[in-house]
Amino acid sequence: VLKTSGIIPTQRNAPVRCNGTVIGSMNSCSVSACGPLQKCSRKGWPSEVELFGDYDSFSGNNSLLAEVYDLEQRCILPIPESTTDSRSRRKYDFLSTMEEQKDSSLNPHGDSLENLPSSQLLFLKESEECLIHPHKVANVKERDKISDGPHCHDTENVKQDSEPSTSSLSEPRRRSLKDHLKSAMTENARAPASLVSKSKQLKEAVVSEEIGVAERTHSASFVDIGPFYGLPTKVKELLAEFRGIDKLYDWQHACLTLESLQQRKNLIYSLPTSGGKTLVAEILILQELLCKQMDVLMILPYVAIVQEKVAGLSGFGMELGFLVEEYAGSRGRIPPIKRRLKKSLYIATIERGHTLVNSLIETGRIGDLGLVVIDELHMLGEGSRGAVLEMTLAKILYTSKTTQIIGMSATLNNVGDLQQFLKAEYYTSNFRPVELKEYVKIRDTIYEVDNKAEDGFRFSRLLNFKYSTGLQKTDPDHLIALVTEVIPKYSCLVFCPTKKNCENVAEMICKHLNRDYKKLKEKEKRDLLTDLRNICNGRLCPVLKQTIPYGISYHHSGLTSEERKRIEEAYSSGILCLLTCTSTLAAGVNLPARRVILRAPYVATEFMKKNQYKQMIGRAGRAGIDKAGESILIVQEKDRNLVQKLVHSPLESCYSNLLLEFNKGIRSLILSLVGLKIATSPEEVFQFMHLTLFSVQPQLLPEGKSLQDVTTEVLQGLKQNGLLKDSTSCDGGQILVITRLGQATYKGSIDLAYCDTLYADLKKGLEGLILESCLHLIYLTTPYSMVLQCSPNWMIYFRQYSQLSPTEQQVAEIVGVPESFITKKASGQAVRMDVDIGTASRLYLSLVLHALLKVNNIWEVAEKFSISRGFIQTLLNSAASFSSSVLHFCEELDEFWVYKALLTELTKKLTYCVKAELIPLMEVAGVLEARAKQLYNSGYKTLAHLANANPDVLVKTIEHLSRSQARQIVSSAKASKICEKDRTLIRNLATMSDFRGSSSISRYLSASMLETGMCEPL
Repeated sequence: VLKTSGIIPTQRNAPVRCNGTVIGSMNSCSVSACGPLQKCSRKGWPSEVELFGDYDSFSGNNSLLAEVYDLEQRCILPIPESTTDSRSRRKYDFLSTMEEQKDSSLNPHGDSLENLPSSQLLFLKESEECLIHPHKVANVKERDKISDGPHCHDTENVKQDSEPSTSSLSEPRRRSLKDHLKSAMTENARAPASLVSKSKQLKEAVVSEEIGVAERTHSASFVDIGPFYGLPTKVKELLAEFRGIDKLYDWQHACLTLESLQQRKNLIYSLPTSGGKTLVAEILILQELLCKQMDVLMILPYVAIVQEKVAGLSGFGMELGFLVEEYAGSRGRIPPIKRRLKKSLYIATIERGHTLVNSLIETGRIGDLGLVVIDELHMLGEGSRGAVLEMTLAKILYTSKTTQIIGMSATLNNVGDLQQFLKAEYYTSNFRPVELKEYVKIRDTIYEVDNKAEDGFRFSRLLNFKYSTGLQKTDPDHLIALVTEVIPKYSCLVFCPTKKNCENVAEMICKHLNRDYKKLKEKEKRDLLTDLRNICNGRLCPVLKQTIPYGISYHHSGLTSEERKRIEEAYSSGILCLLTCTSTLAAGVNLPARRVILRAPYVATEFMKKNQYKQMIGRAGRAGIDKAGESILIVQEKDRNLVQKLVHSPLESCYSNLLLEFNKGIRSLILSLVGLKIATSPEEVFQFMHLTLFSVQPQLLPEGKSLQDVTTEVLQGLKQNGLLKDSTSCDGGQILVITRLGQATYKGSIDLAYCDTLYADLKKGLEGLILESCLHLIYLTTPYSMVLQCSPNWMIYFRQYSQLSPTEQQVAEIVGVPESFITKKASGQAVRMDVDIGTASRLYLSLVLHALLKVNNIWEVAEKFSISRGFIQTLLNSAASFSSSVLHFCEELDEFWVYKALLTELTKKLTYCVKAELIPLMEVAGVLEARAKQLYNSGYKTLAHLANANPDVLVKTIEHLSRSQARQIVSSAKASKICEKDRTLIRNLATMSDFRGSSSISRYLSASMLETGMCEPL
């Protein structure tokens, strides 16, 4: 109260003085101002009586000083015999300690109240009254209600005492705490009052106090630091500010208050799409970071979703004091930096999450990971990526008994298997914020999906839209009729089987729309087209140029990530009302619509799965906007029976994929177990295998074989391939040991199918590595997995080969693709040469990457090679990730020492693929190529420029930059700049003192940098 009134200095932890001596400090106060002070001249300050005369109140029964005095007096009382519980006894012990130290208040180091904020003093007072005078509790609560917001004393109702106070006559002769406070407040009142508004002071004070409690807590136990599910009030305010969420759904409240979560049990929860699952996960993450002071790992299925989530949670991190780190592609340090002062939220793809967990196990830090959250848990059943996710979770379960696992999904069936695997509780609900109605269209009739109907479909209505003969041929499925029932007033998504179909449908709809559609939000559409041109270096897709003026766009992987992001923003803001998209949008970012139309029950050429169908139709209905959402599946008569089975069948079960592709998953798992020393004998390997999802599903075992049989066969295979070997321990027992090649393979997360090939390619490269150009290095880091996704255009191949320098053409000869082979393939002649087609295709992809690093323009390279922009970007991201893996592979093998420095620079080039001057800017979190160009062109050309920037000026200077994004960029730039300075300082000291990596100075400064959490050590 006094602090926010200006009587007590507003700085947190400001010293409280009595006759010039510090007697304590004032922490943030959680109560509001009681009113302004009397006006007084700075030259002639009033006496104590005059200063507090209008508010005394201070010597009355209802005043703060009177309450403090009463509290002090009660501290002297002995503990009642009835007080037997440990919690009450701890409170009395604390109060007794206060009484023992009452005479040492003049000693600044001996004041037990020094670090207690006023709200905690009041809490102790109320707790004491609860214990001593239970019958007074109701009166106390009635008099002083403390809500989530600031507490305010009504100054108008305070009795003013005009007569001299005589209470001091009956007080003890010693100076009480009340006297100290009153005297101190008199002196501090003479300090200049803060010019900051009282409401702002109060708001910051409440937040500082709540977060301050969390910062003083260093144990893993849950500490309730606020009224919002144990979190500070600031969290609730941020959810309202960033997400527009003012209130949780009933199911969210029920889930967050589950007894199993309080007991830190693992949990699986499942709800329909758009039900609000992510918010529950985010609140649990914040509880772990702020209340339990532990690191958190969040695993997401795709790079785009990781980047979206990093951007979405960075604002919370800046406001609440934790770090958000991206682990996607080649981004993210392995092992992560160990910080003391700040906790980290690692947001990772499935593959990078696995690598991160391996590094934490290896460094003995897996216990620092308090919580692991898996979005789209059904990905466990998705091929080789599912196997990687299963390995990650099994390792966490085996190596850390304190790490909690939370899994969520909208499409789970065999939950029992997953519960047994994760040792988890299960929560489910059918809640949807908006009702979903499912329809099927056959010819010109629309049927509602109804389980009670005879054939599962119930007649709904006939399409009432007059088609000309020509339009009927152009649009036999009546897409235009279905779309125009919704747009432009509402939004619509049209899912198409292929990328080309997306573009064709968007063009077809635009050709038959009324020109009045162009007049809606005309300026915003022009701005969108301008932004897309800037993103694409002046180029613009002709399809988008035609469709966007009508408020329509396509959305698929053929677009670059920046193009997709800008189109998603335009759709979310209502500039675009219709997207034609592939199924990847359903599994990616959240873009709801009033109506969802499925163009056909196919994904590419395969019939749709129930999980895919549910994800797509789940986008229908926008919470808070629509009262209902609807999905319409367009069906041909020939597919009617298949569709009936599809819409009424259960969801697909989730099965282990460890035996997929010739046991690739289980081989990788066992190799890493031995490499990480999780298991050093066959028996320990068997023990671990019983913790996998695979062990829960014995039906997956080959006929006539047990889990132990399969494990033994895999161990033998790894030994035969030279990845594992038997050895003898110190006590004479037989143990498993990983070989150098095996160590390099698991450290680099190299696919076991390619480890021998990679080793041979790197070995051959040492015989004649050409460094005049980076083409040879690019070839060595071109991912093998991308080869099957590309069929070379041999004429383009020959043209690009011809444009290479003689030295670069020599690279083709070295890797085994002679010029004569390319010439014959381009001319259509029969080829009898013994050339591996896989090697030739890999070199073709290397030429694409080589051209991209030269011109830094995806559009130009896409036109040159007749490849979609999206594929080139996917290739670039995969190459950057594989280059990082090859680097880690080489670090474990001494014969490849020469590659270490070379691949470090190449990985950086592939990661950013921009001009050299933009790389420092792109190392800042939240800055991609287009944003880096904006900043550079606006004069922010270095980290120092960004670190010293004013966020408000940035918002005005840079187009489409929000204030939260500007603050994130400036904050990240400051951290990067500090790291840069620290590294320079260490290098200079090492040089001056002739110290190197083992020097005591270097070790000391590196340790200091680690403890402050600023950057990685050298």
